[in-house]
Amino acid sequence: MIQSLAVFCGSKNGNNKIFSEHAAQLGELLPKYNITLIYGGGGNGIMKTLADHVMKKGGTVIGVIPKILMEWEHQHKSISKLIVTEDIHSRKKIMYSMCDAALALPGGFGTLDELFEMLTWNQLSIHDKKIFIMNSGGFFDHLAQHIASLEKNGFLYEPAEKRINYFNAPSEFEVYLNNQNPKL
Repeated sequence: MIQSLAVFCGSKNGNNKIFSEHAAQLGELLPKYNITLIYGGGGNGIMKTLADHVMKKGGTVIGVIPKILMEWEHQHKSISKLIVTEDIHSRKKIMYSMCDAALALPGGFGTLDELFEMLTWNQLSIHDKKIFIMNSGGFFDHLAQHIASLEKNGFLYEPAEKRINYFNAPSEFEVYLNNQNPKL
């Protein structure tokens, strides 16, 4: 059962409105299942949309932001709790330790860094937390193809689907949650 979810996503909105729409839908879904949002603490882009919608629905949001990004991403000032770290490595370690699972929404280098570090730690059995990718508008299609290529070319220790669950919309993630928590 997922009680806290780390979400990696962009501090920008991107060029496709579905990215923000899915962030908003996910933000409204998490409180329904009493899932605490753990995210990067930013007050811009998809990050802000996600956090705002969790808060709007009465959920809990914990932001984790390194000092260096406080001005760049403009930390969110209207969330349940903000943790300020010395550096990005500390941020990731805290986020990973606080969550039961992780989900990637569209984003840039930071999003991919967080996703791949979580996947690497999972592969190395540092943790066994579920990892999800929200493929909003096909944003992660090329990444999924590349991960399939890693597997095809013998660079993965086991099939990627043992580590990653893909969803095309928050409604598909909700089906997953209902299957995992049939009492809800």
